[in-house]
Amino acid sequence: MSTWHTKSVEATLRELDTSPVGLSTQQAIERLAKFGPNELERKKGKSPVLIFLSQFTEIMVIVLLIAAAISFAVGEMADAIMILIIVILNAILGFTQEYRAERAMEALQRLAVPRVHAFRDGKLQEIESISLVPGDIVILEAGLRVPADARLIESANLRAEEAALTGESVPVDKSIAKVEDEGAALGDRTNLVYAGTTIVYGRGQAVIVETGMSTELGNIATMLQEVTGERTPLQKRMAELGKWLAIGALAICALVFLEGLLQGNPVEEMLLTAISLAVAAVPEGLPAVVTIALALGAQRMVRRQALIRKLPAVETLGSVTTICSDKTGTLTQNRMTVTALDIAGDSISFDQLLKKSQPSIRVNGIGKIIAESDFALLLGAASLCNDARLELDENGDGDRYIAIGDPTEGALVVAAASIGLDKTGIEKQMPRVAEVPFTSERKRMTTVHKLPPAENSDGAAAGLVELFPRAPYVAFAKGSVTELLSVCDRVWANGSIEPLTKEWGWRIEVANDNLAKDGMRVLGAAFAPLDELPKEQSEETLERNLIFVGMTGMIDPPRPEVKEAVVECKRAGIRPVMITGDHPFTALHIAKQLGILSGDDTQQVITGVQLSEMSVEELESIVEHVSVYARVSPEHKVKLVEALKDKGHFVAMTGDGVNDAPALKRADIGIAMGITGTDVSKEAADMVLLDDNFATIVNAIEEGRTIYENIRRFVRYIISSNVGEIFIMMMAPLLGFGIPLTALQLLWINLITDGLPALALGVEPTSADVMDRPPHKPDESVMARGLGTYIIVIGLLLGSVCMLALHLGYNVLSDQNHAIAQTMVFTTLCLSQLGNALAVRSETKTLGQLGLFSNPSMVLAVISGFLVQLAVIYVPFLQNLFHTTALTLEQFGVSLALSLIIFISVETFKFFKNRKRVEPAQEAA
Repeated sequence: MSTWHTKSVEATLRELDTSPVGLSTQQAIERLAKFGPNELERKKGKSPVLIFLSQFTEIMVIVLLIAAAISFAVGEMADAIMILIIVILNAILGFTQEYRAERAMEALQRLAVPRVHAFRDGKLQEIESISLVPGDIVILEAGLRVPADARLIESANLRAEEAALTGESVPVDKSIAKVEDEGAALGDRTNLVYAGTTIVYGRGQAVIVETGMSTELGNIATMLQEVTGERTPLQKRMAELGKWLAIGALAICALVFLEGLLQGNPVEEMLLTAISLAVAAVPEGLPAVVTIALALGAQRMVRRQALIRKLPAVETLGSVTTICSDKTGTLTQNRMTVTALDIAGDSISFDQLLKKSQPSIRVNGIGKIIAESDFALLLGAASLCNDARLELDENGDGDRYIAIGDPTEGALVVAAASIGLDKTGIEKQMPRVAEVPFTSERKRMTTVHKLPPAENSDGAAAGLVELFPRAPYVAFAKGSVTELLSVCDRVWANGSIEPLTKEWGWRIEVANDNLAKDGMRVLGAAFAPLDELPKEQSEETLERNLIFVGMTGMIDPPRPEVKEAVVECKRAGIRPVMITGDHPFTALHIAKQLGILSGDDTQQVITGVQLSEMSVEELESIVEHVSVYARVSPEHKVKLVEALKDKGHFVAMTGDGVNDAPALKRADIGIAMGITGTDVSKEAADMVLLDDNFATIVNAIEEGRTIYENIRRFVRYIISSNVGEIFIMMMAPLLGFGIPLTALQLLWINLITDGLPALALGVEPTSADVMDRPPHKPDESVMARGLGTYIIVIGLLLGSVCMLALHLGYNVLSDQNHAIAQTMVFTTLCLSQLGNALAVRSETKTLGQLGLFSNPSMVLAVISGFLVQLAVIYVPFLQNLFHTTALTLEQFGVSLALSLIIFISVETFKFFKNRKRVEPAQEAA
């Protein structure tokens, strides 16, 4: 951590061997060679070719490639081509996702400043920012982006917007005074400005102290390079499933092949049997089905204002246990708003004031001064002693105004306008004739206005003038309450002026402290009628003998929809955590307003300084119990995410600033803001909120949980069907029936019965209770919660039913006609799987409870599969292609009846399971 903020201006210049007139050209050249260019370096990433080739290293993909090679070897071109198409489509998709992720560093580099004004050889010159070196003296002005980390040596009302780096919701006042606290947070180092931040007010000069990768922005870039993304739970589960399927398939193929040889069967026949088993064992449609399900989910999320950048993140959302959310712009509106007013200890919320029957001062005509006129004087003073202005919002609906200027001053202008005090109109009648600008040392500003003659005034200006003693001029001041009181000798109380006694001073300080404890930024306002305008307008002549009016409390208010979203999160077993660079009081107040902390929660906010002092063990001991962190740095955010992950949590991190990028990338799922978010945060994130709405995260999590359940349905359906295929393919030759199904018939079943019904499962409606359940454990197996048992039981039952169809077709319904028996097995297996698809739509509800037409896509898939299977049996062209024969009505009827066994068995089991659940509940009632 740098300590430039603890050094005086003189010590800084001396240590950097420079002066207020900057470096010489020769010095700059030497230092550029030593420190390097002032730019962000990019760690060399993988080439596009390597990125593409890496997509073929997953176990499931390798299994598919082996299956394709075997199919090619035995002349099954259709099988091989279909498998390769699936593999290539998945590779292209994965390549696109990873290649886009590599662009995160490019977004950081775009924050660089192209040209700056700096002193070289004693002259002010325009130079490229890339050539800046430590010791250069640069000019800072409103609107400019800071080119490198620098120590201020001159400051005139300088304010910097550092929200993207520190999380501060308002610009930071800057000064040249050294900061004593060596461990001060970035936002508290008021004598430093940082690369990538923006000057919004005032001007100054600064000496460059750090450049390129040594800047705070460079530190973030380094972390972004070092942090590696992790595989999602779905990727891990599918890899695990693929591994075991591959092992199982090879073992079974080898076993059957060896047993056949031992029985004296020909090598060619057993090789064909083994290949057929491999085709049956490998669910080549599973990766495609999963990808399509994720893509469909991503499309639905876009309609709900959530853009998924990496497809596996769709499912990842369903496992989230903790959301670490930035405050500014995510939980709040990123817009300072006046929320409280206080005059002489009489406080009122601004909403209450607006609910009054009429504004304090009406715009048309002098108007009637109502009881709240004291508050009108407060807002009138704060609005006129102000450099912000209101302008018509060109992007709005034609009658909406927005504040231009400092956010805090803009909030005061908006508040005044809300009660009828239009600053532009009032200033025309009360023009500013003198001023004492704000300085960070005085922490106040003063403006003097000429008052109109009584006969020439009207509207709000006339109403405002009536509130205070008549004089040719009036001085308005606003700023820190403590600093204002130092130049006041009177106080405005209930429409009259009283001496500022110790009791009044105590009451004002208590009110100030109470507003500050509520997380508000507090500004006081004062005024003084002037009989004449002093010849010398200075703080000594204008800021004396003022009358203290009152205080305004401002805060960046919470988004109205977030509170309900937080409730929804907690109901779903997800803990929201606020991580912000803002003040602890502000963070605590917002957290309680939103319900992140309960009203009686006495928990203290943990600050960045405290986090820095904590060991890994100490942090992990509190991280599951603390929900608010304030004054944090980028390193702290990553540290918190890692601590939560070490404790077994699945972490989502939301953010919009440059400082959030490393944590977004390190989190299990990073969520960036689409409107206020920086390019860096969007490129590092897995998901982007298009409306910057925290509630959208809840919708996305609901969608993610639904998709994961649908994927489990795919696995339950496809693998149980494949187990049945393996069983019949393995047992039939051993029992002397020969090979019951050809490889093409198996592929047909996998593509038709596994394809359309599986896709229909992907659009299964969301369960009503999906957000009433806790998140699934991130490390749970895809076979958890009874899925493995279902697959084995139903798979064996399906295989047994097919064996029965083979026996009946060969020995009972024909005179040992292999073609008829094979067609009956083919038909029974196909129709059984369609019944299985209807049964797996829910683990607990029967089809009657779900409603047959609650998923029209499934009805269409089952009917289509049934009709296509009829065509394969009875259309001559397809009979020749698939080696089938026409079945008699009796033979087809037996196959149909046998195929219903799976559906009836599963539905009966669910019926009695539900009945057992209801009976204990009724007894308890």
